[in-house]
Amino acid sequence: MNGMNGTKHDISDRVKTLPHTPGVYRFLDDTGTVIYVGKAKDLHKRVAQYFTARHTEDKKRGILVAKIADIRHTAVPTETDALLLENILIKELQPRYNVLLKDDKTYPWICIKNEDFPRIVVTRQTPKDGALYYGPYPSAATLKMLLDLIRQLYPLRTCHFTLSPEAIAQKKYTPCLDYHILRCKAPCMAMQTKEEYDANIEAIKAIIKGRLSEVRRLLQQQMQDAAKDYNFEEAQKIKDRLMKLENYQAKSVIVNPQISDVDVFSIIVDGRVAYGNFLRVVQGAVTQSHTVEMTMGIEEEREALLSYFMAEMYSLLGTLSAQVLVPFLPDHALPDTEYIVPRRGDKLKLLALSERNGRLFRLEKLKQLENIHPDKHSERILSAVQHDLNLPVLPEHIECFDNSNTQGSFPVSSCVVFRRARPSKRDYRHFNVQTVVGPDDFATMHEVVTRRYRRMLDEGESLPQLVVIDGGKGQLRAAFEALQALNLERQITLVGLAKRMEEIYFVGDSVPLFLDKNSSTLRLLMQLRDEAHRFGITHHRRRRSKPLSATELTDIEGVGEVTARNLLIAFKSVARIKKATPDELAKIAGKKIAAAITHYFSGGH
Repeated sequence: MNGMNGTKHDISDRVKTLPHTPGVYRFLDDTGTVIYVGKAKDLHKRVAQYFTARHTEDKKRGILVAKIADIRHTAVPTETDALLLENILIKELQPRYNVLLKDDKTYPWICIKNEDFPRIVVTRQTPKDGALYYGPYPSAATLKMLLDLIRQLYPLRTCHFTLSPEAIAQKKYTPCLDYHILRCKAPCMAMQTKEEYDANIEAIKAIIKGRLSEVRRLLQQQMQDAAKDYNFEEAQKIKDRLMKLENYQAKSVIVNPQISDVDVFSIIVDGRVAYGNFLRVVQGAVTQSHTVEMTMGIEEEREALLSYFMAEMYSLLGTLSAQVLVPFLPDHALPDTEYIVPRRGDKLKLLALSERNGRLFRLEKLKQLENIHPDKHSERILSAVQHDLNLPVLPEHIECFDNSNTQGSFPVSSCVVFRRARPSKRDYRHFNVQTVVGPDDFATMHEVVTRRYRRMLDEGESLPQLVVIDGGKGQLRAAFEALQALNLERQITLVGLAKRMEEIYFVGDSVPLFLDKNSSTLRLLMQLRDEAHRFGITHHRRRRSKPLSATELTDIEGVGEVTARNLLIAFKSVARIKKATPDELAKIAGKKIAAAITHYFSGGH
């Protein structure tokens, strides 16, 4: 293990002395705290990349490089060693700029103790004590069903006695209650041989690993041997065990008996957070499932993320299956492992099952966060939006526009407002289109965006950080031109959400952004769009249900049907009401309503 420290200039120069070998490097800040751990096929080349112009110009990597005060490295024989050491150091040191993994350490494991006549216990700790650990088991029901099966098939001891050959020979112990209720054969009294007990333990290991066919063949052979010896009572007992084994297997998730032993990995990315799911399939049945949550660091490539997750499972389980199904190839392959990216058939269905597990885990986490910490839930969603849309600031104030008309009649537009990712209904606004004739969606969008933000500027209101337009490139361009006319194009980020494939358009970019249908960002944008559509349609239907002239007047605050009728009787038409002076209007409706009418028709709403 080597280290170097000094000025930024010294570090850049001395990087050149790093060896061209696989290894792990650590960046430290000026307090001596490790802020980043990385692996490398070639230490010299990899670390040197951080000090090139391309890396330092990247905003996030630039922040990391600016904080580096010391570099340390550890050379290892192979890339696999580097991957596994990186995984260990990240979990141990929890560097600020690395992937932070929240794993299932609180989930239970099955432990087969390292002792004479081993006990089988459930534990949440996995120390290096020579015992065998199987798991983890996220489902308590699955674990209970498995342990019940084991206890029904093979009576085991539960006592804490030291059952050494000398202690058994000295007859230090007496049979306990478990012996009398047939849950233990009393090996403490030499009533069960070590060979028989160990054979049972081997069968239990096969059951835990999902190799039920091996246990089934063994039981069938034992049943036949007992029947040949005319020991029909023992044969019946073994038959009962076989039925219990088959009942357990029927409750397992069977994917395809022809798929032998494979491991399945999937990654679901949601903004700055990723969810990795692992499935182990043995003889056609899913025997293990493990899901982790990862907060992404500087290295955001999904291939590196998949490699990190696979290294985590390798360190937990000690080995991976010879065949591994993945959605894409990792940036580093573990030895003696074949990676397959399935395109069709049952293997693709297995990968889809793994991804579904990851999505369900994500939804569960989000619901828990929303219920327990609603502010953190909002912060997380907005952080995902900022990341996915590359926004300069957190979009705490978002607005969305939608147009509604029936073949050009009764054109209206709606604006909905979300604050901290939640609807702010008191800020919603309707717009009756004033200057557009016929079904011109682009001109309508230009008018309402202009009216909305001109009024906000006039009244000194705070502007939104993000505006969503319901539509594609044409509507987006019209809205952008309206912002340009108000000199707001640099203050407000504008995106368009098209309905056909939920693609997201940016101003000046002809290629849309496609996000995962389950991403927090797309779900929020769709919620905004749908809410704007609902709000607009409601107002549009209300307008269609009334005469146009009455609708225009009764939409004005303070003007009811009686006042509208009196005004129409006095002035004969809405056109004349629009041209009337406040004093003329006040004679019919009073000064306050006259002022509201004048303000309304002057474009102040």
